Amino acid sequence: MNKEIQGRLGLLREAMKKEGIDFYMIPTSDFHNSEYVDDYFKAREYFSGFTGSNGTLAVGQDMAGLWTDGRYFIQAAQELEGTGIELFRMQEEGVPEIPDFLYEKMEEGQILGFDGRTVSCKEGRRLEKKLTEGKGIKINYGADLAAETWKGRPGLPCHKITVLPEEISGESAAEKLDKVRRKIKEAGAEYLLLSKLDDLMWLLNIRGNDVECNPVALSYGFLTQKEVYFFIQEPEVTEEFTQYAKENHIIVKDYNGIMDFLRGYDYKGKVMLDESNSNYALFKTVIGQTEYVPGDNPTELLKAIKNKTELAKIKEVYRKDSAALIKFIYWLKKNIGKMEITEISAAEYLNHLRQDVEGFLDLSFPTISAYKDSAAMMHYEATENNYKTLAPEGMLLVDSGGQYMGGTTDVTRTIVLGGIDEEVKMHFTLVAAGMLQLTDAKFLYGCTGRNLDILARQPLWSHGIDYKCGTGHGIGYMLNVHEGPQNIRWRFTSAMKEAVIEPGMVISNEPGVYKEGSHGIRTENILVAQNAEKNGDGQFMEFDTLTFVPIDKEAINTAYLQPADLERLNRYHAQVYEKTQEYLTDEEREWLKEATAPIEG
Repeated sequence: MNKEIQGRLGLLREAMKKEGIDFYMIPTSDFHNSEYVDDYFKAREYFSGFTGSNGTLAVGQDMAGLWTDGRYFIQAAQELEGTGIELFRMQEEGVPEIPDFLYEKMEEGQILGFDGRTVSCKEGRRLEKKLTEGKGIKINYGADLAAETWKGRPGLPCHKITVLPEEISGESAAEKLDKVRRKIKEAGAEYLLLSKLDDLMWLLNIRGNDVECNPVALSYGFLTQKEVYFFIQEPEVTEEFTQYAKENHIIVKDYNGIMDFLRGYDYKGKVMLDESNSNYALFKTVIGQTEYVPGDNPTELLKAIKNKTELAKIKEVYRKDSAALIKFIYWLKKNIGKMEITEISAAEYLNHLRQDVEGFLDLSFPTISAYKDSAAMMHYEATENNYKTLAPEGMLLVDSGGQYMGGTTDVTRTIVLGGIDEEVKMHFTLVAAGMLQLTDAKFLYGCTGRNLDILARQPLWSHGIDYKCGTGHGIGYMLNVHEGPQNIRWRFTSAMKEAVIEPGMVISNEPGVYKEGSHGIRTENILVAQNAEKNGDGQFMEFDTLTFVPIDKEAINTAYLQPADLERLNRYHAQVYEKTQEYLTDEEREWLKEATAPIEG
């Protein structure tokens, strides 16, 4: 029995009674729907004990449930044990979605509460339609019950912002604002309300440090046809930015004043608002004052298509970052069994190698270092109280990346430390074949990730194997390691966006196999889409590879490779050596030469 979590839930239920709330919902989000959230916003973790990066807690007086996706099924089951919280495995057969669950559990006239700043507009409206219109259930979206029940809650993060020089951004804020304003007009609106942090940072050519591993600042933006009202915590503003703001017609306002501003503004037209990337409280405030135009933030697609300056710097950064991981793999294989290495110390060693790379700013996400069966949990995190010591057997999965002046990186390799069985080799080989098959894709412009996903899964599907997540996600430029709208996946829910793959989009390619209690395998490269030939059949597209790290040949069984697969592997390994050898020592270079030597069929 987990008395600590049960005690916290007890205090929450008392607060619910006081406010007349029958069910209370706590998502995993800050006020901006960021993927990674600061400790201040980790209310769901505080009240449930589940530490994964995605999940929603729903609490009634007699029950509590937590919904999470396939990446966290194993982890959530372990962390919820003894809390009295039921685990709902999302997208599994027979598992209701939260609105459907609440519809069945709640009675007409009852009240659902949540902090509307932490619930997306889209999700809030879905709940509204299902519960209010469908059953007469009321919604209290102004209820931040954590404020009164979370003892010792941390304060809001607050750090100085910096301005990017144009030689790094490749385009001025004025040029970006002109493009965005044209899109606003085309949509039939006069204004744009922006609350997605990486979109705002990209648009204004600034960076912050308020979200772990993401160089963003807590802020809101309200664009008119002449000005930008920028809402940020006052201590974050520097003298440099104050001058920059004057030059770019940016009017600085207090971060906590956004709702009052929206209620008091003299509107002369409609407000464009992205329902997926604005919170429910903002949406309700806007529609209480004026009309709105729904649509994707125009900044999202513009940001996803990297310009020439960004692409040139990204390619340089990825070569250096790849070399850091090569150094790590060499060190690990050389020292395994000769010194004590744990999941934690291995991650720390790799982190230090990255810190030595020119232009390093931060990690792009906390390094995942998962040994043997720990790797079956897709987003496993070793802690001081829960970690494994490595031995010369099995495999270590390492998923890591860095933030650099000139790019954001993400790469996963599964590394052989000693003996592995034939089933593991089969899984590893099929994953490698799928990753390389997608890398070599040629496709017509207009395709989305739904069209391409089968290329990565086909080798696994042919053996009746699958993985419970998408294959690829977009990656930012000195911004979030997960970026939209582009992605590669075969299954879409109503809340997911499906975007055409455009030239200049950077996207991950990361198939895997995850066997609970046994092993986990993921091989991830990063690709950039580019034009291929154009003819009477249309504009063809292809991918260029950014990541150059060897795929462990000790786990390859050529019996599971077609001749084309083997050619791709050998061709890729030749590129790995060519692109990274200049950054290595003589010993590391000799090891890499062997690690990338061609395999005979």
